[in-house]
Amino acid sequence: MGLGDCQAGEKRKLYGQREPGAHSLTKVNTDKPSLLILDCDGVLIDSEIISARMLIEELAGLGVAIDLGYVAKHFLGRSYPTVMAQIRREFGLELPPEFEARYRERLLAAFEAQLRIMPHVAEVIADLGVPACVATSSSPRRVESSLRLVGLWDRLGAVTFTASQVERGKPAPDLFLFAAARFAVQPEECLVIEDSLTGIRAGLAAGMKVWRFTGGSHMGPDTPPEPEDAIPDLRFASFADFYQIAPQLKRQQ
Repeated sequence: MGLGDCQAGEKRKLYGQREPGAHSLTKVNTDKPSLLILDCDGVLIDSEIISARMLIEELAGLGVAIDLGYVAKHFLGRSYPTVMAQIRREFGLELPPEFEARYRERLLAAFEAQLRIMPHVAEVIADLGVPACVATSSSPRRVESSLRLVGLWDRLGAVTFTASQVERGKPAPDLFLFAAARFAVQPEECLVIEDSLTGIRAGLAAGMKVWRFTGGSHMGPDTPPEPEDAIPDLRFASFADFYQIAPQLKRQQ
């Protein structure tokens, strides 16, 4: 079940959203980066609530009761090993050896049935006039499966980087710096698109420009202002507006 199928109250609980009508930050940006770095979950694919609900169900089977608010605070934007470390630390629970494999298999099955590409993102990628790559906390198998399901793997698979390739995952800057180095681009020449506060912090720590995408079914334009340590350079709610905000990023015909 995706977040789009949840009640509005559940959505606000997941990301601490205000009631509809709250102010939404927008800016106009004229800088042209040398590299666009895209997060995957919650940016390219509408996957975050599917993952959250699946994890909640799996942990409930072991007697651990968490809710969407807990997932949002501790897990969104983080790698699986980090999530498991938090569970062990918080609940004193050693997960059985088969837990990870079972969770991943159930999640991939849910993705096959429910996963959707973010609206208009394929068109944006097709028309980009700057190099682009993916930097995600997902495992290599999960990100490949996800991008194949939504038809983006052929375009982005060769330039997809995961937390397994660096020592520290988000919110550390390692993954974004790794991606920039692979393209021989300086951090200040990069633009990161993220949805989670964890990812925003990682991009800022890397010295990159960061835009926050709030258009996934788990968020929206009424998402509240970010805390002081995770303020993006720009926030937008639809990839349909991407080239209106930054026309300089579109490939010249």
